[in-house]
Amino acid sequence: MIYSINSKYSSMETTRFETFFDAILAIIITILVIKIPQPAAPTIAAILELKTTYIAYIISFLTLYNLWHANHELFQIIDTIENSAVWIYGAMIFVISLIPYFTLWIANNINSIPAETMFGLIFIITHILNRLGIKEIYKSNKYNKKLNKIGFNRHMQSMPLIILAIGFILTYTIFKPGIYISCLISVVLWIVIDIKKRDYNG
Repeated sequence: MIYSINSKYSSMETTRFETFFDAILAIIITILVIKIPQPAAPTIAAILELKTTYIAYIISFLTLYNLWHANHELFQIIDTIENSAVWIYGAMIFVISLIPYFTLWIANNINSIPAETMFGLIFIITHILNRLGIKEIYKSNKYNKKLNKIGFNRHMQSMPLIILAIGFILTYTIFKPGIYISCLISVVLWIVIDIKKRDYNG
């Protein structure tokens, strides 16, 4: 059974939802790697010419991986996910499905403000939707002791967004690849925050 009729709101078993979420992420990552072009020649110089593409891929891959890892841990300690959270995650899945498209665009147009802007917006929207989804899960699992132990630090979770905002300022003023660089820094910071949180909770 996918939906529970015993709760006040419609809910889905987390195992079913996690399977769906994992499958979508796997498809997106596959598309992402297929988009990486081959070097023009079997030389170091030819490989270095694609450094922008490789870095863009790393940013996108780390974002998708961190989404998977963080939510995998979350889904292990709850039994059901409320319908409101399912819709938020559904919106996030739609947004991250666009990552391969905009990753290739910025890889080919690193100094383009429109390409930078769309790349940055994808990551800002993804981060916000992920936070909203997690917040909704906490809201509907108030008495889950394991979930409460992990905690949800709003200030720490806001740091990647602040870095992305700085990237937008740089791109629109003095340094066009500012958003691209800020995405790399913010995703690394996002991973560090997640690791620190796990270490703190033992």
